[in-house]
Amino acid sequence: MKQTVHFGAGNIGRGFIGSLFSESGFHVTFVDIADQIINQLNEQKSYQVKLATDKLETTTIHNVAGLNNMTQEKEVVEAISNATYVTTAIGPNILPRIAPLIAHGLSERVYQTDEKLYVIACENQIGATDILKQHILDNLDEDTKERLAGRVQFFNSAVDRIVPIQEDNESLDVLVEPYYEWVVETEENIPAVEGMTIVAELAPFIERKLFTVNTGHAVIAYFGYLNGKSTIDKTLADEKIAEQVQETLKETGDYLVKQYGLDKEEHMKYIQKIIERFKNPYLNDGVTRVGRAPIRKLGPEDRLIRPATEAHKAGLAFTNLAKAIAAALLFDHQEDEEAVKLQAMIDDKGIAKVLQEVSNLPEDNEITEEVIKQYDLLK
Repeated sequence: MKQTVHFGAGNIGRGFIGSLFSESGFHVTFVDIADQIINQLNEQKSYQVKLATDKLETTTIHNVAGLNNMTQEKEVVEAISNATYVTTAIGPNILPRIAPLIAHGLSERVYQTDEKLYVIACENQIGATDILKQHILDNLDEDTKERLAGRVQFFNSAVDRIVPIQEDNESLDVLVEPYYEWVVETEENIPAVEGMTIVAELAPFIERKLFTVNTGHAVIAYFGYLNGKSTIDKTLADEKIAEQVQETLKETGDYLVKQYGLDKEEHMKYIQKIIERFKNPYLNDGVTRVGRAPIRKLGPEDRLIRPATEAHKAGLAFTNLAKAIAAALLFDHQEDEEAVKLQAMIDDKGIAKVLQEVSNLPEDNEITEEVIKQYDLLK
């Protein structure tokens, strides 16, 4: 049986990437530091993925196991040596931490076999696999780097599936939305994985997804939080917020249409499809979950700042994006570490300095000025 090693045994790992590999006939070894999940995977050897619909259709995922990367490094290295794919769904910030272990696995593998290995980071970040690749190369000697050529290939990807906070944290079973998209950039003929779409150029797909799905999700969460809403679907029931989401996604859409030559009418249909996904009441997705980690989400290449800066450069409107950025700056959820840190930064330095530090926006930038204006209005 073909093998894959997947870093991240959380809900997205189990409910999305890992499940697709299992359904494609791969044995999936999940690598994580969560002992409870690893132990359950090894004891049960299966779990269920449930679709968030009224029928709650269920698929049983077989051929799974778990390894703890903190205590079972040797076993992880061996698993990488025998795998066809190595994938991740751990969050972009964790990639540098797992790169040394993957590098160790690759350095063992390339001296044992000429079989090809494909490495794909399935993260919500542009060029995530490129980032992972660089961290891996930083941990390899020159001879091993040379041996990687033709043996180990790195492909960027775009992933899209809503996996809400699970009601039962003790269970391996995962509730997911029915819709998903996994797009991988390569012109190679690689081993088939059910649900994986291969494209020659990823940029239009990943930016369309990031600046529609991720931007839209964040806008709903931050305005929902400011208006005392509990979940994404309940937030969208507020017509004023729904209109704000529409207007913001029109701005990101204008940039995407101009940048990639997308059909404007088709893209508007895509926006509507995404908004309908967000309305799914069976997901019961909390605004504080979606809005968490606002400092990361206000990063220069992330879902709010990048479309605003690109729209500004292209001479397009960005007022609604500025309003969304202002709403993110007002996200003061006390149980979110980044939210607490962000509020302390704002109190200490002010909005302009925070945007310069977190988002790489100059203090005299037109976007900064508009964000401050919108911040004062919202506050």
